[in-house]
Amino acid sequence: MLSLRMELPCWCLLLLSCLQALSAHNDFFTSIGQMTDLLYTEKDLVISLKDYIRAEENKLEQVKRWADKLDSLSATAIQDPEGFLGHPVNAFKLMKRLNTEWGDLESLVLKDTTDGFISNLTIQRQYFPTDEDQTGAAKALIRLQDTYRLDANTISTGDLPGVKHKSLMTVEDCYELGKIAYSDVDYYHTELWMAQALKQLDEGEESTIDKVTVLDYLSYSIYQQGEIERALEFTKRLLELDPEHQRAQGNLKYFEFQLEKQKKTEEDAAQKQKERGKRETTEKTIKPKKKGAIPLIPERKKYEMLCRGEGIRMTPRRQSRLFCRYYDNNHNPVLLLSPAKQQDEWDRPYIVRYIDIISDKEIERIKQLAKPRLRRATISNPITGVLETAPYRISKRRATVHDPQTGKLTTAQYRVSKSAWLTGYEDPMIDKINQRIEDLTGLEVDTAEELQVANYGVGGQYEPHFDFGRKDEPDAFKELGTGNRVATWLFYMSDVAAGGATVFPDVGAAVWPQKGTAVFWYNLFASGEGDYSTRHAACPVLVGNKWVSNKWIHERGQEWRRPCGLSETE
Repeated sequence: MLSLRMELPCWCLLLLSCLQALSAHNDFFTSIGQMTDLLYTEKDLVISLKDYIRAEENKLEQVKRWADKLDSLSATAIQDPEGFLGHPVNAFKLMKRLNTEWGDLESLVLKDTTDGFISNLTIQRQYFPTDEDQTGAAKALIRLQDTYRLDANTISTGDLPGVKHKSLMTVEDCYELGKIAYSDVDYYHTELWMAQALKQLDEGEESTIDKVTVLDYLSYSIYQQGEIERALEFTKRLLELDPEHQRAQGNLKYFEFQLEKQKKTEEDAAQKQKERGKRETTEKTIKPKKKGAIPLIPERKKYEMLCRGEGIRMTPRRQSRLFCRYYDNNHNPVLLLSPAKQQDEWDRPYIVRYIDIISDKEIERIKQLAKPRLRRATISNPITGVLETAPYRISKRRATVHDPQTGKLTTAQYRVSKSAWLTGYEDPMIDKINQRIEDLTGLEVDTAEELQVANYGVGGQYEPHFDFGRKDEPDAFKELGTGNRVATWLFYMSDVAAGGATVFPDVGAAVWPQKGTAVFWYNLFASGEGDYSTRHAACPVLVGNKWVSNKWIHERGQEWRRPCGLSETE
């Protein structure tokens, strides 16, 4: 369309120049024959002009439809921005829209500078999400799919728990996710999302993506997973739609050859078994487990189970020993007239929750102060002890870092969030909140770290980690001069519709976000030894927007407030 627009004015100018050349003779009226030639020339000009107008009208109609769609979408989104973006599909589509679709619109109307729209769009586009943002949002959807065991159709139809703004994924959206998985050599998710794209095409959804393209990706990803027979079926379907597809023709012969080879190998193996007098079977022999043996579950699996609300190890008997109470911290004068509402969340490690401990007004003020400063969260490097920007995990394969001193490989930590630090002298409200934490815990907060505010992104999470520094690691807090992190205080500043729990994989504990509450636990025993049962993680946010703020309280200043214990685990 754009090239047509550029060509038509050139044609018009050429014809006009011809007319000017003809008129230079000043004798058109002397020859009707010559004048008739001008009529045909004018007719050609009118035809080209109408073609140009049609092209412009089509372009304008596309722009109008786009504007109407975006106007309706924006009106809905602006009513509840955080709730709208709390749906991961909405967040992904926003990344895709701003990074790709607005760019297509810019190309469509690039030469139309009458209202200054393009110049403004070009300036604004430098602040738009990048390819990395769009890819990151897509991979967050895939991460949520894995953690919460969601099928592609559930995500595509927007049927997620607690959803306010239901959003459907198009064939193009599904195809985009499949392509991103493919580029990450993740054939499992390539298959899931290409299959979903094909399903929606089969159901009649109109799309610029054709079935041949989808089937090409689908058959290859299935083959890469070792399912040659299924790959062959999809390749045959592809060739029914496009018999001249060269790659599919080659794949068909290759798959048939591999399948025949596989069958021959199986037959040879069966014949050898028969010759040895063994029973023919396709089942693998599994060694019987020792009686009473408890299978070890990988931490990652335990973490994801807890995120889904599974595998929580709290028996009814233990549950009966948890209580709620009004708490004044040994008759603290500040709490005597208005004690806090405290409830037990877990027994070992001992985790308590304080109810209605921070007001909506305070939450909004904290968010207001933090938003301009939000930066990618930092973590402590397990080898150097230095705080550094947290990487985003973009695939199921976990990265490792090599320790040159020990020669060991250490699993890297991943955190998908942005954080900001707020000091007490910046706002009286922060100072007031710090004092509240001191009154409730009885611990000195002057040596604590500043209040950290964190907002989790699409599929936002923080994988299992310790808050305290361990003996086999460099001292991450040496520069602070305040000792190790003795305790953690965590405010929940928003409700989360689905996901976002704080879980402790080693003990099977899960604590769910509840706006206006805070949870507290000790990271160190009274002896100063680390409590390894406090290893915890922030589950991915499935639906909603998670805001938290936390205070890490250090050892220095607690000498008389929490006397040292004699037992190592006291």
